[in-house]
Amino acid sequence: MEEDYRPPMLRHADGRSAAPLLYAEGTPDRGRMSYIGSRRGSPQAALLSATGAETPTRPTFSRRSTMRSRSPPAHARMAARKKYMYAAFFLVVSLVSFTVQTMLGAWVQRNGWDKAYCMLYLTHGSWALLWPVQLAVLRFQKRDVPWPAFWRRHVSLVRSTAQMVERQDLDIPRPYQSLSPVPYMLRTTAFITSALTVAGLSWYVAVNMTTPSDLTAIYNCSAFFAYAFSVPILKEKLRADKSIAVLIAIAGVMVVAYGDTRSSSSPPPSSSPLDGVDAAIEAAILQEEALAAGKRFMGNVIIGLGSVLYGLYEVIYKRYACPPDGCSPGRGMIFANTFGSMIGCFTLSVLWVPIPLLHWLGLETFALPTGKVAWYLFLSVVMNATFAGSFLVLISLTSPVLTSVASLLTIFIVAVADWLVSGEPPAAAAMAGGCMIIVAFLMLSWSTWREMAEEERRREVDIASDDDDDESGESDKDDV
Repeated sequence: MEEDYRPPMLRHADGRSAAPLLYAEGTPDRGRMSYIGSRRGSPQAALLSATGAETPTRPTFSRRSTMRSRSPPAHARMAARKKYMYAAFFLVVSLVSFTVQTMLGAWVQRNGWDKAYCMLYLTHGSWALLWPVQLAVLRFQKRDVPWPAFWRRHVSLVRSTAQMVERQDLDIPRPYQSLSPVPYMLRTTAFITSALTVAGLSWYVAVNMTTPSDLTAIYNCSAFFAYAFSVPILKEKLRADKSIAVLIAIAGVMVVAYGDTRSSSSPPPSSSPLDGVDAAIEAAILQEEALAAGKRFMGNVIIGLGSVLYGLYEVIYKRYACPPDGCSPGRGMIFANTFGSMIGCFTLSVLWVPIPLLHWLGLETFALPTGKVAWYLFLSVVMNATFAGSFLVLISLTSPVLTSVASLLTIFIVAVADWLVSGEPPAAAAMAGGCMIIVAFLMLSWSTWREMAEEERRREVDIASDDDDDESGESDKDDV
């Protein structure tokens, strides 16, 4: 062997300086390092086994072990539990905010600022604040993230969710990802806002034409119309338990509205009521009663149309402005508030036109509130925006039928709140009707939970069948 004249510090201690670079049988591995133990006859593996060291093995990759961190049934249950926790929270927020808004709005109208359309314009226009407030909350939660990155992610999330809404599919094909969802969202916003405005305006128009009992009973029948529209539009199944729950809720509203009404007419006396009454006065009284009956009928027709439109508004919002099933609750909540802001912006930018027309025609003179009335009106508008955001999120997370029946709980809550404020206890009919509405809401909640459980079991069966197919495919490949 030739002598190595290099200094000791430059000599190889393992004696491989003259070994060939290419691998030869019986020589250690050279060149690119591979996984130790990848070849059973490798000298490195033999050396490790001889010294007692643990031989690492190449990691095995499988679809089951690497693609899922938890089982699909457990993931589905966690997602459903999270969704209904969000729904319960926003239900409480919507009920409280609507009760406060109703009390404040009634006080404002009783104290001289009875401007129906202007109040509707302010309340619906305040929805434009939903997205900025939500953005501020999200920014506070992600305050460690730089603003450009935070804004880019938020815009991407809203844009991708809008594409899901337009296609009603969670998987957006690559050719469609470059298409803008703005035209679709503008058309949907205009249509849904128009239905909501007409439905809300019908209440203000009919309030002076019909009785409060008719107004309450007919307008709150929107829960029935929401269920009726959900069957053809949302493809919901016509279930007996849901139908019974909706009917019980409407019956409870009827009990509240008509339970304590007393007929103003007295029993007919034994003698003719026309004795001693001038014929002209009698004709005038009959004519006035006929006009009042006709006015009440028209008011009932108007509020009935509003009830139908409000039920339709809830269903078309769920169908055309909510993400499809399977979307995460957080994404649905963010998009619901974003769409609510779009409704508010459309109201502020377009629906101001009737205000000067009503002023010029003398139907509603424009005047700004002052003093305490203005302060209470501001609080009422803020509470309405809070209710609207919670209501839209609730529809997005659950269903229009459950949300519509849940809103009927405000009838009972407002009666209890009025009792606490005024000290006058609610009537027996109000308590009985409120209990019926609560029972109906609990029945509908149980029915919705059953549907969710059935859907969960169906998904578990689908996932299990997919896993069986994958395992059978892998075994076939191993056999080959």
